[in-house]
Amino acid sequence: MSGQSAPAFTADLGDGTYRNPVLNADWSDPDLIRVGDDYYLTASSFSRVPGLPLLHSRDLVNWTLVGHALQLLEPAREFRKPRHDCGVWAPSLRHHDDRFWIFWGDPDHGIYQVNAPEIRGPWTRPHLVKAGKGLIDACPLWDEETGEAYLVHAWAKSRSGVKNRLTGHRMRPDAAGLLDDGEPIVDGDRIPGWFTLEGPKLYRRDGWFWIFAPAGGVETGWQGALRSRDFFGPYEERVVLEQGDTDVNGPHQGGWVSTPSGEHWFAHFQKKGPYGRVVHLQPMRWGTDGWPVLGNEGVPVAVHRKPDLPPQPVSAPATDDDFPGGRFGRQWQWTANPQDGWATQHSGDGLRLTCVRTADADDLRKLPNVLTQRLPGAPCTVEVELRLCAEEPGARAGLAVLGDAFSWIGLEREVDGTVRLVHRFAEAVAKGAPPTPLSQWARERDAAHPRLAPEDRARLRIESGAGARCRFSYDLGDGWESSGQVFAATPWRWVGALLGLVALAPTGGGHAGAATFTRFRITAPPAA
Repeated sequence: MSGQSAPAFTADLGDGTYRNPVLNADWSDPDLIRVGDDYYLTASSFSRVPGLPLLHSRDLVNWTLVGHALQLLEPAREFRKPRHDCGVWAPSLRHHDDRFWIFWGDPDHGIYQVNAPEIRGPWTRPHLVKAGKGLIDACPLWDEETGEAYLVHAWAKSRSGVKNRLTGHRMRPDAAGLLDDGEPIVDGDRIPGWFTLEGPKLYRRDGWFWIFAPAGGVETGWQGALRSRDFFGPYEERVVLEQGDTDVNGPHQGGWVSTPSGEHWFAHFQKKGPYGRVVHLQPMRWGTDGWPVLGNEGVPVAVHRKPDLPPQPVSAPATDDDFPGGRFGRQWQWTANPQDGWATQHSGDGLRLTCVRTADADDLRKLPNVLTQRLPGAPCTVEVELRLCAEEPGARAGLAVLGDAFSWIGLEREVDGTVRLVHRFAEAVAKGAPPTPLSQWARERDAAHPRLAPEDRARLRIESGAGARCRFSYDLGDGWESSGQVFAATPWRWVGALLGLVALAPTGGGHAGAATFTRFRITAPPAA
């Protein structure tokens, strides 16, 4: 186990109700299904590895992370280094023919699928269903009535020049390939006021083909529903969830599930700046006119009665970690495909990260060997203990907040063999501009205010306040001291800010040594 005790953040209010978001971190583009009494959810993972997270719940409110479906990104040569906004976009999770299936679009390569007999695997290697640029947000449907299989996907204009359109295909029932070239089945340009139609989820109900698809953009858009008697159309549309007078901006893109008692629920995301895309759960019913009604008559709910499902223990995806035997928990992901030797297993507790030699040591955004997890979407305190074991001058390790801008605090070995505390940051990269170098202010401050670390150890802390404004602190043995100015965490274009552990060394020959992290904790602030 990873040392997780009671969750620091929970959506379960303990009185038969829940509050949104039910997953208050960057579980982007969620899709979910029910298999028997179990609910499973996956989300976009972009270029982080392992990818395609797999979450489990029995009440749609309390979730745990049970694994990942994707162990390496393919093609592997493309993901040797981070491509933070690329990779796995908007997956769809389905269960068919006693197997679990996940389809997704990689905007640079095409539509992939993986499948497995059980949610925990073993999962197949990615299979390319359709190659092409700009193919995103793929969703399959196996029609139990006819035995035919279909696929729908959206388009990324940045790669294809096409957007606001959904394309449909007939698919081989074994999902090994498509049976036609596809045709537009919904053209958003022909729907007054609709733009950026994407994220389709395909269903069959009461003789209708249903597509749940958002439009209007991730920050200001809405959730739509479309229906047709024939898969290839024509479809009629309706807006079924929009912000209204709530503070839930752009509520859209997600999946619909039903419960054994006949209730219906819809999970979707809300984009919240540095926190990424957090997940909300909306009640849903089918109106007398046959159309779905989401939330409170079409606007999101903040607090609501829990689903009519058996009571479950309060739970949330793990955050804390004691790193038993040098292994890290499921909540951690590398920023690109990992290499052997980055983390070493051993007989005790603590994460032993190799100080990887790199020419990009001043820019964490370029490094594949940053071990990350999601930044919680609420104020929190993050702490970890660090020992820098590497003896080579220039070897360094620390705790980071990583986004288009980043800041990290940690330890670095000096030429004279001493270890000092360092705190550095880099500003966000302007669109189309080269990466911003490490802040000269940080370098000068390190040199002007050297703080030696006795026994090469330190405790490190990040306090993330409202709006993910982060204050860094350290303890070298004499208590906590604040370091530097408040740092405002930033996302990438599609990915929320991440917490990261990193160990680095300058380029050269030989073994650079390692750093050991122990007792990683994330706690919520005391109740007022």
